[in-house]
Amino acid sequence: MSAQPGMASVKPADSARPPAGLTLPRLLPTTDAGLGAALAQRLALPTQPTQALGRLQTLLLQLVRIQSTKPPAFDRLALDAPQLLVFAADHGIADAGVSAFTQADSLQRVLHLLRGQAAVNALAALHGFDLTLVDAGLAAQLSRPHDALAQVSLLSRKIGHGSRNMLLSPAMSPQQAVAALHAGMDVVRHLPGQVLALGSIGVGGSSCAALLLSRLCGVPLADASNDCTDAPAAHALAAEVQRKHKLKQLLKVARRHYHAVTAFDALAAMGGFEIAMMAGAMLQAGAERRVVLVDGFVAGAAALVAHGLCPAVCDYLVFAQRSVAPGHRLLLLHLQARPLLDLELHLGQGEGALLAWPLLQAAQRLLAQQTPAG
Repeated sequence: MSAQPGMASVKPADSARPPAGLTLPRLLPTTDAGLGAALAQRLALPTQPTQALGRLQTLLLQLVRIQSTKPPAFDRLALDAPQLLVFAADHGIADAGVSAFTQADSLQRVLHLLRGQAAVNALAALHGFDLTLVDAGLAAQLSRPHDALAQVSLLSRKIGHGSRNMLLSPAMSPQQAVAALHAGMDVVRHLPGQVLALGSIGVGGSSCAALLLSRLCGVPLADASNDCTDAPAAHALAAEVQRKHKLKQLLKVARRHYHAVTAFDALAAMGGFEIAMMAGAMLQAGAERRVVLVDGFVAGAAALVAHGLCPAVCDYLVFAQRSVAPGHRLLLLHLQARPLLDLELHLGQGEGALLAWPLLQAAQRLLAQQTPAG
């Protein structure tokens, strides 16, 4: 389960001066020793050992810290109107064959979601999440299909028709990166509720995540990108050929953009529109003291970027699951984050966040049960 995330293994945050044109929301750290002691006293029972609830109590403390602006007034956790945002974008690096899939597959995944055919649709309906698909930068011009599920909202915030091939140029211009960050913030401003879950769609997104992990945390790229789980079932030899080709291309990208060392510069050079929008969404949600459920490797890379821009954002992030991707596992280690679940998921559209949701509800119920009468 998630502990209050530490950031000791991550490079220091960027300079206090944000990039030109970028306006960051104001986030406050949530750490409060007095609040932790008050919660422990609230939950303590004479017949139970200290910290009897283990990591569930750690999760509860994080949630209470997020929502309690005047400790110890934390009689109730509010988890109303939960929202799931799935950001979709394509990546020019996919043209270099770093994935077994193509940009056309990004569109098909999006259409499956809009038609209610994806796993995340079933889980969102089960747990009462409002589901919004955000076109952050798909290569195709997306329109709502005639047979789309009414319960799925489609929001177009397209910055471009896919990012550029980072083997040839930065993935985004600084202006595009700023626009994508601001778009993510703006989407959150218009959503109700106290809980935001984040997922993503986009062939090539894991390559961006690997590059950002390597650059911002110093992880060898061979370890960060050691992931062929995006490939369909194939012969082991073919998978190994694919892995070596992907690493070769990503090493070329890293050499080309060796100068991009801050979170913002790395995002613009080697990120994607959906990663930038998720980072902006995290920053805005934290400023509004919302709980943010982070799902998957690509969303985790967005958390690295958001931390580089504002370290306090990680107080608001609950890491829902540890995926099977080796890079994701290394990313969580560098964030010193213990995810709520480890189900060896190969998806990152928000399924892990929704599967972890009952644990937040359990924490809410436990606090309500121990609230003093009157």
